[in-house]
Amino acid sequence: MQIKTVGILSPGDMGQAVASVLNQHGLRTIAALESRSERTRTLAAAGNIQDVGSLTQLVIESDVILSILVPAAAAEVAQQVAEVIGNVGKQILYVDANAIAPQKVKNIAQIIESSGANFVDASIIGPPPRVPGRTHIYASGKQAGEFQQLSNYGLDIRVISDEIGQASGLKMVYAALTKGLTAISTELLIAAHRLGLDEQLWNEVTSSQPALAAILLRSIPSMTPKAHRWVGEMEEIAETFKDLGLTERIFYGAADVYRLVKDTSLGRETPEQSDRERKLKDIITTLSDETILTLLSNNI
Repeated sequence: MQIKTVGILSPGDMGQAVASVLNQHGLRTIAALESRSERTRTLAAAGNIQDVGSLTQLVIESDVILSILVPAAAAEVAQQVAEVIGNVGKQILYVDANAIAPQKVKNIAQIIESSGANFVDASIIGPPPRVPGRTHIYASGKQAGEFQQLSNYGLDIRVISDEIGQASGLKMVYAALTKGLTAISTELLIAAHRLGLDEQLWNEVTSSQPALAAILLRSIPSMTPKAHRWVGEMEEIAETFKDLGLTERIFYGAADVYRLVKDTSLGRETPEQSDRERKLKDIITTLSDETILTLLSNNI
């Protein structure tokens, strides 16, 4: 199958960046923006993503549908798309690139394949691909080779297996490390702030763990506007670990940290609004002050 048009579900921060790369390399990208927010429409326009209105029209015009959503929406949207595919009767490739547990992606594969479409499991590791070489997309499934055609259009796609669930599994264990570390670090820095030990702790970290200090200076400021999405991702990781006979409680705790962050003024910012020059110390002070107010109000 020659890929000419890629349907994007949905053109948020990551989806828009992926589509923008494809557009820059000569592929057409489209989205169904009927009833979508003004922010989504603005992002789509910035990425030169064509609005085709309805989900039905997106299926009709797409060769590949690339699903990049919050984890909680992955299964519901796949069901909606499968119904449309069944009604339209078109052969299409559906790529699920969401941060979800392997068992969930296998269930979604069954939904999509029952409509007559082909399915690929994918996972995106790294930031939105605005800088070449920093974002890797892993793929698994028998049709993963077809999806890898998009490597010819600016994306770094790596096929790792013909088994559905392997790409998502890799995302789960990698994000457990990176985003799990960010959650733990955020909470302990808030704890140090409340103990009056900010300066002492940071001096020790920068002295004895300089590589870790550099990671935290990057990861925590960029996390705050994404915390609402990472709640669900931590819950998916928890379910993955539970299915493997490991403790899930670590990652439900990480989800709780992101749940607190998302309800702060920093968590309510969009990535476009977030101040990239904001100092880590100021971020931790704001999170400490606002999360304790949230806890107090919830206890009243």
